[in-house]
Amino acid sequence: MADVKGALIGCGFFAINQMHAWKDVDGAAIVAICDRDPERLKIVGDQFGINRRYTDAAAMFADGGFDFVDIATTVQSHRALVEMAASHTIPAICQKPFAKTLADAKAMVEACRKAGIPLMVHENFRWQTPIQAVRRLLDNKAIGIPFWGRFSFRSAYDVFSGQPYLAEGERFIIEDLGIHTLDIARFILGDVKALTARTKRVNPKITGEDVATILLDHESGATSIVDVSYATKLGTDPFPETLIELDGTDGTIRLSAGYRLEVTNAAGTVVSDASPQLLSWASRPWHNIQESVYAIQKHWVDKLKNGGEPATSGADNLKTFALVEAAYDSAASGKTIDVEAMLR
Repeated sequence: MADVKGALIGCGFFAINQMHAWKDVDGAAIVAICDRDPERLKIVGDQFGINRRYTDAAAMFADGGFDFVDIATTVQSHRALVEMAASHTIPAICQKPFAKTLADAKAMVEACRKAGIPLMVHENFRWQTPIQAVRRLLDNKAIGIPFWGRFSFRSAYDVFSGQPYLAEGERFIIEDLGIHTLDIARFILGDVKALTARTKRVNPKITGEDVATILLDHESGATSIVDVSYATKLGTDPFPETLIELDGTDGTIRLSAGYRLEVTNAAGTVVSDASPQLLSWASRPWHNIQESVYAIQKHWVDKLKNGGEPATSGADNLKTFALVEAAYDSAASGKTIDVEAMLR
């Protein structure tokens, strides 16, 4: 199959990383871009040499000439754009959070199913090099059967300077960051049947919560803790690393700051470096996330060319999205939430 041609909708803060990554993915090319802001459209179009530029997505779809669409807008527009892609039978990637509500997310998945097109959520954190390394260790039975885990992202990094809208929403850290960490927990320890969550707003200048602690009961019988914070001041800030602790029947895994990966089992303790590659266009400390953008986009192109469902398909992401909704429900009610019931 020749190069697959893509169109990008949304030329904001994070889309620059996606455009860089598309240039690196063999067998893919972005041929059109769309944004309601003409200035952002010009900046991205000029930087990446894209001549086809639109301020209206419907006009871009009407013109066609591309094999998939990468939707990198904010959540308010996701359902309309995914359903527009489905109506034109164009495979779609959708940025996270997938939708405003679980009902919207289910409708988007169903629209693409009926259209017979692939739908992938740009849930890139599980594609980070150190996270993939932890998954391989489990697959190779390095610590036997895992029964406990902790997935932690704690920082005082100022995310609001680059994305000021994050300070304005009633929901913040679970919807923006916790969604990634919850997906990692699913990726490592499997699906979740119930959860309990507590949240807090420490920063008085924002509207939503900036700290969350979530207890997960996995279907496998394992228990894990997802804890996320943008109010944690440390001597050495690990941003943007996700730290992992796993206890298994035959040993332990610890992914600590600086991408230090330690495995202890009957053979002893082995320490290795799980650092991500610094891509030519990437910059520290963002390179971990930037490399994962390349990895997930490469995965998408592989699936388009060779068939099969993407690992973070819309259908799969419903299970992560349900955890986000359940976490907010639990924090509001103080109760444990039946996640499986939400997905029925």
